[in-house]
Amino acid sequence: MTTEGFKRKLTAVFSADVVGYSRLMGEDEAATVKTLEAYKQVMFVLIKQHRGRVVDSPGDNVLAEFASVVDAVQCGVAVQKEIQNRNRELPEIRRMQFRIGINLGDVIEEEARIYGDGVNIAARLESLADPGGICVSKTAFDHIEAKLPLGYEYLGEQTVKNIAKPVGAYKVVMEPRVTVKAQAKVKEGARRRLMFIALMGVLIVAAGTAAFWQFAFRSSRAPVEKASKERMAFPLPDKPSIAVMPFLNMTGEQKQDFFCDGLSESLITALSRVPELFVIARESTFSYKGKGAKTRQVSEELGVQYVLEGSVQKAGDRVRVTAQLIDALKGHHLWSERYDRSVKDIFELQDEITMKILTELQVKITEGEAARIHAKGTKNLQAYLKVLEGDGYRNQNNKEANAVAKRLYQEAMELDPNYPMAHVGLARAIGLDVLFGVSKSPEETLSNSMKWAQKAVELDNSSAEAQAALSSQFVFMRQHDKAIEAGERAVTLDPNSAMALYTLAMCLNYSYRSEEALPLLQQAIRLNPFVPRYYHHFGIACRETERYEEGIAALKKSLQIAPNDVIARVVLVSLYMYAGREDDARATVTEIQRIDPNFSVARLARWTPWKEGPRRDRFIDSLRNAGLT
Repeated sequence: MTTEGFKRKLTAVFSADVVGYSRLMGEDEAATVKTLEAYKQVMFVLIKQHRGRVVDSPGDNVLAEFASVVDAVQCGVAVQKEIQNRNRELPEIRRMQFRIGINLGDVIEEEARIYGDGVNIAARLESLADPGGICVSKTAFDHIEAKLPLGYEYLGEQTVKNIAKPVGAYKVVMEPRVTVKAQAKVKEGARRRLMFIALMGVLIVAAGTAAFWQFAFRSSRAPVEKASKERMAFPLPDKPSIAVMPFLNMTGEQKQDFFCDGLSESLITALSRVPELFVIARESTFSYKGKGAKTRQVSEELGVQYVLEGSVQKAGDRVRVTAQLIDALKGHHLWSERYDRSVKDIFELQDEITMKILTELQVKITEGEAARIHAKGTKNLQAYLKVLEGDGYRNQNNKEANAVAKRLYQEAMELDPNYPMAHVGLARAIGLDVLFGVSKSPEETLSNSMKWAQKAVELDNSSAEAQAALSSQFVFMRQHDKAIEAGERAVTLDPNSAMALYTLAMCLNYSYRSEEALPLLQQAIRLNPFVPRYYHHFGIACRETERYEEGIAALKKSLQIAPNDVIARVVLVSLYMYAGREDDARATVTEIQRIDPNFSVARLARWTPWKEGPRRDRFIDSLRNAGLT
């Protein structure tokens, strides 16, 4: 390639690659991809926090650059130690290790990419590193030898493919020790000096451990790539719009994922209660979890101006949370902050971060509205954590995980009988038993589910989640007027709750008021564009208002999100039949029978809570006429 017109610069190049990637993929592709994406996400965050920039991440490789070699090596050490901790949670045969190579060299920069010998040398050094280790070039070593409390072993001059001259290479020892140079003879006086240096290194690393805890996870204020209004999938709202991303679990324990997710979810819930904000719902932001999505991508795909990112580090009963609010359109941070708290103070921390966001976005709220930001919760941390864990299992949408969720909600209620969200969770999980065919007496199961929803409302009648759960129970018991009344209360309490909007729209659909349901569903999908069931009812509303092609398009989008979604295909069959597209309807029936050979129109007719009448009968008949039984 010609270098005319390209920018040249000196940069620290960081190259990481998986050890034995082909073997891991050959043994279990799905597990390997899942682990790789999770570990890449760890790298992306650590690179950013060490003031680096991810250049590319094809396959099992990550390429990044740093203005400082010190930052690059510190980042490499943090990455290897974090991955080592996470590997302890995996069976030995499934553990994933990386080699890292770091070089200081001249590169050519074209747009966001870098090329040249500086990059090639880093890639070759990476192949010389031990699994879980780091190898640096002599040019990099010369800049870090006296600056970091690490040891180094000289590997000699290495012949590097496509590089004319041999490259000096050093292995980084991630503990304090002296540098071992090739065949060096150390005199007694020098030996004593080296012993002294080693002793000092021990003291330095002791201090360095505390310093690492203090500084390693500091948020970067480096500029981010700007988002474009023209590329946004949705038009920007006329009020501040924000997406709260899943907080990255930096604890080294996978079982703490639900704790980190809960912090993100609580912030979403709190912010969504402010009418002056437009807040993307949980399911949509959490769809990016572990994927290393860039801020610009999130902003453009969700149609928001602001993105909140963060991470959680935990040691004993202490927790460190970093959070940063980014203006994606301007490409810079509004603020970034680090919070050190006791785990017991996590609720106060959520409040503090929420109010900081409201202040930064200059949201003008009255004293009364500020009091409504947080719903009544619990002071029992273990109960709170069990509800978060239960939500994680319930959202897996299968009967085995749902059974675990019910147990966790019950345990939460034993710890705090007055915790509303434990009752909400149990009501929803019990209601799912009817859908999963677990219940021997669906009527009794729905009655039991209703009991817990009513208790949640008794405990906190200002909770939109509780009102929405109650609304769902009413509609499936075919008490449509009460369902709509509870749904309206939920939306009034939290106008930014996608779940409340969806629940009210669902109740209106089942009462043949689909014209009223459509705008609510449009708003719910705008707030949470990655939830299939929202498209189900949007398709139903389109069918009932004769917007057949619009409904068909919505269901096809739903199937892009969840390709094996039977309910989406059932609604699609009815839309095709109503639109006179019988061949398409029958092809869709074939797909339903392939995915769920036991699908029953009779069971669907029994438990779909339409009001009795000719419109309900037409829907059921359309399925049977298409070939479903």
